[in-house]
Amino acid sequence: MSEWWRGSVTYQVYPRSFQDSDGDGIGDLPGITARLPYLAQLGVEAVWLSPIFKSPMADMGYDVSDYIDIDPLFGTLDDFDTFVQSAHDLGLRVIIDQVISHSSDQHPFFAASRKSRDGDKADWYVWADAKADGSPPNNWISVFGGSAWEWDSRRRQYYLHNFLPSQPDLNFHNPQVQDWALSVLRFWLDRGVDGFRLDTVNYYFHDDKLRSNGPMPSTDNRPPVNPYEMQDHEFSKSRPENLGWLERMRQLLDEYPDRTMVGEVGDAPHRNVQIMADYTRPGRLHMAYSFDMLGPDFTAAHFRGKIEGFFAGAPDGWPMWAFSNHDVIRHVTRWAAHGGEDAVARQAAAMLLSFEGSICLYQAEELGQVETDILFEELTDPPGIRFWPDYKGRDGCRTPMVWDATAQGGFTTGTPWLPVKPPQLARNAAAQIGVAGSVLEFYRRMLAFRRATPALRQDRTRFFEVPEPILAFARGDALACVFNLSAAAVTVGVTGLLLPDAPQQAATLVGGRLELGPNGFAFLAPQGGLSVHP
Repeated sequence: MSEWWRGSVTYQVYPRSFQDSDGDGIGDLPGITARLPYLAQLGVEAVWLSPIFKSPMADMGYDVSDYIDIDPLFGTLDDFDTFVQSAHDLGLRVIIDQVISHSSDQHPFFAASRKSRDGDKADWYVWADAKADGSPPNNWISVFGGSAWEWDSRRRQYYLHNFLPSQPDLNFHNPQVQDWALSVLRFWLDRGVDGFRLDTVNYYFHDDKLRSNGPMPSTDNRPPVNPYEMQDHEFSKSRPENLGWLERMRQLLDEYPDRTMVGEVGDAPHRNVQIMADYTRPGRLHMAYSFDMLGPDFTAAHFRGKIEGFFAGAPDGWPMWAFSNHDVIRHVTRWAAHGGEDAVARQAAAMLLSFEGSICLYQAEELGQVETDILFEELTDPPGIRFWPDYKGRDGCRTPMVWDATAQGGFTTGTPWLPVKPPQLARNAAAQIGVAGSVLEFYRRMLAFRRATPALRQDRTRFFEVPEPILAFARGDALACVFNLSAAAVTVGVTGLLLPDAPQQAATLVGGRLELGPNGFAFLAPQGGLSVHP
């Protein structure tokens, strides 16, 4: 079997916001299919679709009511088949989200489970009796705030929901649930998908003794916005039984040639590296999608520490790195204090696409897109509504793709489900295509450079000992990558030559000294060796 996924670049499409084909203001499969040539020309190798299955949309599709059908908002199974065939015709692989740790409360399985403690689906979800005083069975907290337990008057028990109350957790201690989940994966594999992005991959199993979690150590006297961050979630997720289940899923994928499985893996800092290592051992996940670079940190020590930490802790594993996704503030906005928006956008592309591992780009980051300022009355995201204004939710990074400068950015002829605002409209794709120096053309160039440079796909990383704000590393013996992570000019000593056809920004090499302007970067080839030094 080939390992096409190793070192690949995947583009995440948020279906509601990519392209609307029917004027209802919501993106759909025919719209995405029509835009596939844009992605092929961009130079990515795979497309990841966030959930498109039938859903009440309480959490924008991450609450599934039918796992083997398409929600009418997005189209039909025939539309999906056309999308897959069109992607394959363009040389693009297809990865789809699978949200099997929990379902919607509108799923027929949950309706049957809550109906009776004796039915055939009674043990398909996580149910527990109340304590004698009527309180929940333990202290577990929902990611979206409040108790992770919801009282159900029909069964007169609590059920577990790690997210919204309308997203009850499936009980993977029940072998029948595992068998059913494998049948879902097989359904989509048989339709030709090339792999899965497994949502909340470490939430499948809970502690069967329902032990309470302990506190998360903190030096901050002020509580966080979300109390979920105050708990060490030792018993509510990342349980050891999960590893056997990952192996069952991997055995299924191995029945099909050239498929891949990437898990959304995240836990507390003191156990995250071990979780990554355990989940990516041979026979489990092909890749671990990391949260480590989705925050505000923008230092050489941070990026170096996360890359070295992963490969030291999981030498047999393989990471997938990302700077943005549908759950976090866009990175150009997060890192705005470190340089001009376009300069930071280009530097972020050069840096991310030179990291060892596989890469995931989030839609519109190739445009240098910035976070949308969403008003309270425009919100759709449940945690944003709950924790406003200290946390504004995820809608700001989910606004529609902007294709041109028309009123709705070419996304829809109707009213978009989230607003298209002037700062986003200014970064439309049509205004950047073919324009030298635009962020979009830089992404195209950098993606082509990665494809044409074997060292960036397969060689190991060796970091050079240089001070902040310089991040410098070699990929094998053939390439050095040097980045100035600041808005001030810096100079470092180098042994090597600027690669004449490689992307660079504000970089000049004079007499063995590399001068890097604000957010400057360069790629170097050996000349009598390869080194970067103060």
